Amino acid sequence: MIKKYCLPFLTLFFSASIAATAQNTVEGKVTDSTSKPVAYANVILLNAADSTTVYKGAVSGENGNFSLNEIAADSYLLKVSFVGYEDFLKQVKISEDRNLGQITLKEATTGLDEVSINYKNPSVERKVDRLVFKVENTTLSSGTSWDILKKTPGVIMANNVLQVRNQGVDVYINDRKVQLSAAELQTLLSNYSAENIKSVEVITNPPARYDAEGGAILNIVTTSAISPGYKGSVNAAWTQAIFPKYTFGTSHYQKGEKINLFANYSFSPRKEFKNDISYINFRDNSGIISRWETDFERTTRSKAHNANLMLDYYLDERNTLSFSANGLYSPNKTFDNEVLTEIDDRQGEDSSFYTNSGLETDQANIGMDLEFTHKLKKPGAQLSAKAHYTHYEQNRDQNVFTRYFDASGVPTNDNRFFTDADQEINIVTGQLDYSTPWGTTNFATGVKASMIDSESGIDFYDVANGDDQYNQALSDNFLYDEGIYAAYFSLAKDWDSWSVKGGLRGEFTDRQGESISMDEVDSREYFELFPTFYLMHTFSPKHSMSFDYSRRIQRPRYESLNPFRYFLNEHNYNAGNPDLRAAISNNFNLNYTFKNEYFFDIYYRDNGPAPATLSFQDNQARNIRSVSVNLLESSSYGLDISHGRSITNWWYAYAYTSFFHEEQTFLALESGNAEVTNELDGFYGTLYNSLVISKDGTFTGELTFTYVSDWLSGSYYLEPMTTLSVGLRKTLWNNRAELTLNVEDALDETNTWMRSRYLNQDNGFFAEPETRYVRIGFKYNFGNFRLSDNQRAVEAAERERL
Repeated sequence: MIKKYCLPFLTLFFSASIAATAQNTVEGKVTDSTSKPVAYANVILLNAADSTTVYKGAVSGENGNFSLNEIAADSYLLKVSFVGYEDFLKQVKISEDRNLGQITLKEATTGLDEVSINYKNPSVERKVDRLVFKVENTTLSSGTSWDILKKTPGVIMANNVLQVRNQGVDVYINDRKVQLSAAELQTLLSNYSAENIKSVEVITNPPARYDAEGGAILNIVTTSAISPGYKGSVNAAWTQAIFPKYTFGTSHYQKGEKINLFANYSFSPRKEFKNDISYINFRDNSGIISRWETDFERTTRSKAHNANLMLDYYLDERNTLSFSANGLYSPNKTFDNEVLTEIDDRQGEDSSFYTNSGLETDQANIGMDLEFTHKLKKPGAQLSAKAHYTHYEQNRDQNVFTRYFDASGVPTNDNRFFTDADQEINIVTGQLDYSTPWGTTNFATGVKASMIDSESGIDFYDVANGDDQYNQALSDNFLYDEGIYAAYFSLAKDWDSWSVKGGLRGEFTDRQGESISMDEVDSREYFELFPTFYLMHTFSPKHSMSFDYSRRIQRPRYESLNPFRYFLNEHNYNAGNPDLRAAISNNFNLNYTFKNEYFFDIYYRDNGPAPATLSFQDNQARNIRSVSVNLLESSSYGLDISHGRSITNWWYAYAYTSFFHEEQTFLALESGNAEVTNELDGFYGTLYNSLVISKDGTFTGELTFTYVSDWLSGSYYLEPMTTLSVGLRKTLWNNRAELTLNVEDALDETNTWMRSRYLNQDNGFFAEPETRYVRIGFKYNFGNFRLSDNQRAVEAAERERL
């Protein structure tokens, strides 16, 4: 169906005739006051009308010469700049080929002994539909994209997952969704330099042009490359936690008149350790009848390869063809689990059992995007076509062996089983978008189709007396197909002190899940409308208010729909649920801004029967299971306050606080399906400090302190957690190299207890992954490393549900 509807549009775009433009060349030479050539100076032509919009750029060569080609006849503002020199500005009129001769740059008059900072401080701007965290050329530019996301206002790192207002987020780069798991996303962004980031947009209520599924969006906006040339870098990092870990990577970027090419590769051999301490109090009407205390240790070994390729081909000034590919290959990833459970039987029959569980996973994930963009003759009007393909596969083998002991430590019996599971997912999407100004109003519309095909299988074998016995009751094949067809439009208008934006998106979903062994088919079709509305009023330069609303949908992840069981031991397993339903949420925000420095946000979110993973203990069979279910209802509301300022010319601080209420109601599956409501009032606060330690700005530091009070996660309450992080960065050899040192979770207070106590349920666990570590990194730049990148991320509109 994608080929049927998308290919004719692509053929139409490619066959369109484009008017030729004038082909003029502008040349010159950049020198210093002694007539020595200045290499790698930025030479930019700005539109004379506004003196800010970049028309075309170049960089001077080793001999100081530069050349700007394909310049249309017009008037421009020429800007030449280089570190340590004053900017050169000159009005130029181009009607034919022109040689500007020698351009002399004057050295900056301020000496280094008086220079305090080469960086500026981050800032926050409120727009009608989003909060913009500006970080370009700031003290935050020294780290990685992952570092910046963790410091973005309102973003919380909980259980190693980025969250905004107690919900997971979707990460975009230049409005293209990065569809990877939480661990894969961290690997990708940890190798994506922060120096390429212009801003991070926090979109709590995404507009109609975005998919209706999901929560808030973090959109990374990169800087734009304006100077042709080549640059590259190599980097390495050593991390010491309980086990040492390593990362090696290299990036290469080439910009020409017609082609932009970016390639990146990283290799991350890792050995990780996690220790969980847990308890279960099995109960009946008389109280606790048995207490199980478990010490769980997991050692994970992996060798992940991540490669990215981005290609932009400028057919002419109005037509651009872009291709992206992102691949992740993680072979032979192993999990070695050792579990010791001690049983305190209140009837005096104490015992214990020991489980050794081995899990081996092979995983591959590749996504490819093709996009064609056509700028129409009408200024500001644009037409684009996108196509995407994802292939994901995972093979997982698990062996579980349990030995039971009596109170004196004598073995009593054994239990052994193993599973062989496979999953393969293919996703194809196609999208057409059109935008144009209507006078002072901006109009946009588009259509999208997504087809998802998923096939999963698991074979379960009991092992008895050395023989493998196929267990048909616990084996299955699960087929899942889903089609989502969407269309949207939006209108936006600014006038005087008002800004308004509204849109409507419609999505039709056709899904079918089939369990082969259970001979069950679950088919579902539904259509939903998703309106969005934004209104902003600026009372004066110091005061402004805004209101926004959106209707969203949360669909179950594919893995959650899969009914297979994955075992920690025979008494503890995770299971999916093919009967999960999508849930609709309604989101409201009221914002007040003072001096564009103080931000006050009041929000309310009705999440409805959202999909969730809940844990339940069976007091009779002595089992605990984590299952995917729909909540009966869930909601949250709160007040967020943030403020940032420069304390001195070398110290910048940003504070973010949130007072919130969370509430979730669900059925207690092991307590007679009684309704249970968990709710709490909580507080979140973070204080980020950026310090410029040296006068020339080459030595910088940062310190971040975060505190979270009680937190709600499904049927569990999380106890308070505190995180202190410290970072140092030193640039060397005129910014050609950099050395970094980071200490995370310095107080070792990030990990905390999670407890669940209601009706006949009573359990808790303390998970302790390696959040506390020291990392040393080194990066070396070569080529014209002062180029700015326009790197793009792969788009795959449904891949976050893998």
